[in-house]
Amino acid sequence: MNDQAAFDHERAPGKARFDDIYDQPDPRAYFARLAPLEYQIPHHAQAEFRRTLAERTRAADCAGEVAVLDLCCSYGINAALLNHDLTLADLYAHYTDPALGRLTTAELVERDKQFYTARRHRHAVPVIGLDIAGNALSYALAVGLLDDACSVNLEHDEPNASVRRAMAHTGLIVSTGAGSYITARTVSALLDQARRPVWISAFILRTVDYRPVIDRLRSYGLITRSDPADLYPQRLFATPDEQHHAVAAVLRSGQEPHGRESAGRYYARLYRSRPATAWADQPD
Repeated sequence: MNDQAAFDHERAPGKARFDDIYDQPDPRAYFARLAPLEYQIPHHAQAEFRRTLAERTRAADCAGEVAVLDLCCSYGINAALLNHDLTLADLYAHYTDPALGRLTTAELVERDKQFYTARRHRHAVPVIGLDIAGNALSYALAVGLLDDACSVNLEHDEPNASVRRAMAHTGLIVSTGAGSYITARTVSALLDQARRPVWISAFILRTVDYRPVIDRLRSYGLITRSDPADLYPQRLFATPDEQHHAVAAVLRSGQEPHGRESAGRYYARLYRSRPATAWADQPD
């Protein structure tokens, strides 16, 4: 087990590992593996991220175009849903199409350039991806989903030039899968490089203790809101052992797994973090 795998295991004990699909040259294996598990959190995030981006753009402190940084972006799925006339179901259908299975990665990249260009919104915004999966980042850049990418592990390494460049323009950080793999260290590494006020919208599994991150965000002047009753199904459990660990983690946190994790799925909460001034005209 390498250092990153050991860290991930410590952060998410019992969680099934999908290392073999996270860093392939293209996303076909990713979608084929996750389809039977009904992985769906990017679907729930699509409307939230679009709405939050619109609010961030209208904020009084917003000067110029807002760039979005997708933390643990994988193959650029959130960017595809944010900037294109597509649903997650469309992406599943596209990447599990048997006709595409016969293409080489190079051929798929050329096909996907056309696929995304034809569906891109006129008012698409720059999206920057951060992930340790270099192949996934390369694919997302090649097909035009990402405008820039940072291949760095901020849990272990200091921010590099790509992070500094990204955070000079980022006004919104989003995430649908980072909670199990990052800590407040990564959050600090990003916000220390910020050159404009940053909002954060993150979907975090209920098995993850997000309080240390919330506390760290408060030290940067960001106030976090979350409704514990507003839950989103993430995916089916891959194994009974995974479900056992998840139910135990939810119980330890003082939450109720009945009808949620006990029924066979991971569930996530949405956490919105903004400067206090941005919450001033929002209802509690």
